Parts: sequence; C-alpha cells; structure tokens
Amino acid sequence: MMTWRLLNSARGVAITTLAILVAMVLVPALHLLTPSDSAVHIPAHVMALFGKYLCFAMLALSIDLIWGFCGILSLGHGAFFALGGYAMGMYLMRQIGTRGVYGNAELPDFMVFLNWSELPWYWYGFDHFWFAAIMVFLVPGLLAYFFGLFAFRSRVSGVYLSIITQALTFALMLAFFRNDMGFGGNNGLTDFKDILGFNLQAGSTRAALFAATCFALAASLIICLFITRSRLGTVMTAIRDAESRTRFLGYRVEAFKLFAFTLSACIAGLAGALYVPQVGIINPSEFAPANSIEAVIWAAVGGRGTLFGPIIGAIVVNFGKSWFTSVLPEIWLFALGGLFLAVTLFLPQGLAGLFKARSRKPASAPVPAAQPEAAE
Repeated sequence: MMTWRLLNSARGVAITTLAILVAMVLVPALHLLTPSDSAVHIPAHVMALFGKYLCFAMLALSIDLIWGFCGILSLGHGAFFALGGYAMGMYLMRQIGTRGVYGNAELPDFMVFLNWSELPWYWYGFDHFWFAAIMVFLVPGLLAYFFGLFAFRSRVSGVYLSIITQALTFALMLAFFRNDMGFGGNNGLTDFKDILGFNLQAGSTRAALFAATCFALAASLIICLFITRSRLGTVMTAIRDAESRTRFLGYRVEAFKLFAFTLSACIAGLAGALYVPQVGIINPSEFAPANSIEAVIWAAVGGRGTLFGPIIGAIVVNFGKSWFTSVLPEIWLFALGGLFLAVTLFLPQGLAGLFKARSRKPASAPVPAAQPEAAE
C-alpha cells in the first residue's frame, strides 16, 4: 500500500512539474509573441495574476512538507512568506533612488515623510540584489530555526504548536504596523520602479518574473520529492505517524523536525520574494493570521501529504475566489465555503484523491481453475 502511494505521488509530481514547465515557456511566449488583439494573447495583468497564484502554490507546498510529512501544523507560515516579501521589497525600494516623490537618493519616501534623518542599519546592503537574495532565505530560515529550536526541544506539538505559530505571526503583524519600525508602517512598501535595472512595468520583465516563479516552484517541488522519498523522508513520515516510537528507536526527532521546519520557511520566503514584484506592494496585512489559515486550507483542499495536491489546491481556490468575486460578488463567500464543504465531505483526500482514484487499476477477476474431465 505504501509503495503504491509513493508511486502515485511521484507520478502526480511528475505531471505537475511538466505542466509548470510548459506554462513557464508557453505563457510568456503568448504574451510577448502574439498581438494584443489576438484570441490567444495573454495580457500582462492576467499573467501577473497567475504568477501570484503560483507564489501561493509554493507557500502551500512549504506547508505540506511539514504538515503532510512531518505532522507539524503551522498556522503562522504567512510570517515567513511576508518576511521574504519584505526582503525583496526593501531591495526594490532602494532601486527607486531620486525617482521618488521627494527625490531623496538615500531615504525611501515614507522615511522622508516621517522625518527620518538617516537610513537604519538593517537597510544597509539592500541596494544589492545578491544581498537581498540571501536575506530572502536567511531571515525566514533563522526565525524558523530559532523558533523551532526552542519549541521542538520543549516538545511542544499538536494544537499548542499551532497556537504558538499563530501568535508569532500576529506579533510580527503588530510590530510591522508601527511606523518607527522602519518598514513603511500601515502602507508598507510600494511604488517600485525596476528590478536588476529592468522596468517592472515592461511586458518582458513581467514575463521573466512569471518564468522565474514557475522555475522556482518546479525546483522546490522536485527538492521536496527527493527529500520525502529518501531515508530522511521515511523518518519524517514515521515522526508524523508515531513520534514517541520513533524517538524510542533512537532517532533525534527534534533535529528532523527542525530541518523540515527551516527548509519549509525558506521555501515560503522565496515565494514571498517572487510575489512582491508581481503584485507591486508588501504591507503588514500579509502577516495576518487569517492568511496563514487560508494557506493551510489550500493544502487540505488539494490533499496533504502528496506535494502536488497543495499546488493544485492553491491554484483552484484562488482562481475560484477571483471568479466568485466577479460573478457572484454578493454571495462569493458562501460559494467558496460550499466548495470547501464539498471537498471535505466528498473528497476526504483532497483533489489529489481524484488522481489516485483514476490511477488505481481495478483488480481483475480471478481465472477459475480448469476442472479435470471425469473419467468415463
């Protein structure tokens, strides 16, 4: 049974990865190489919208790595997503230079407005892309490492760990709302101009960002597949199913959980970094606990423990939200809630359960043994 589940998961990951790579080439090509009045042309705003969905899919994948394979239910993963977004947003703000409203080459507009006299020390280095790229992984990774170090060593688990992670992201949201923190307060970071010297509003730049998001999602999916199918992944699954027994067998459960939690935070940070230039803004609302809970719903709807399921769940749920808000603006919340209830009642294994049901071959009827002819 376990072997069959692994084969189905690997097959689903392979199909999902192929679909992502096809989209990485096809969508930018249809945007750049077709005329704007063509029926197959993909407008820039549609490409950016689906790029946002792919970033959410990467966040759902990071949650599935720890929840579906290690039994760690985090209700605060939006914090790592937002921290990665702020790291990229700080780099984009430093690229504005004298093109801001106040024309200050050193200070962002919101700092000039708040009468800041100099750039805070934690903004140093963000005028370089390589430094910002390191911070995208380092800041969420370090926060997850030290948080997990104390939580897992104290053997905090279950609902208590979920509540603590939610408290973490709520505390960060309150902190980033403060103007004296130096991150733009309630308005956050916005009015970005370019990235790596390329205009963010240009179609080619948006196409490149979409392709980079597809590549990052496919790479993250393949890395997670190799981890979960290795001996490390076997131990992670054992921790999920029987943590006490795994500890009694001599495994350092805390170390395995800490590794998975930190890697998951880095993937979430990368998703946030790719999200910001495509959306054009990052503010403290991204830390809201409701966002983290919604990301868990994406993983549950898609099918946790499958890797490819949460990706499908994130895309389907967010596409459904966009469609319902335009078609059924008065009752879109009820329609979306009905979708969640339908999946819970009729697809307990999530949308990935449909793939498993189709790939499972029906057992053939046994062939009756030949009866010897009676002697005359």
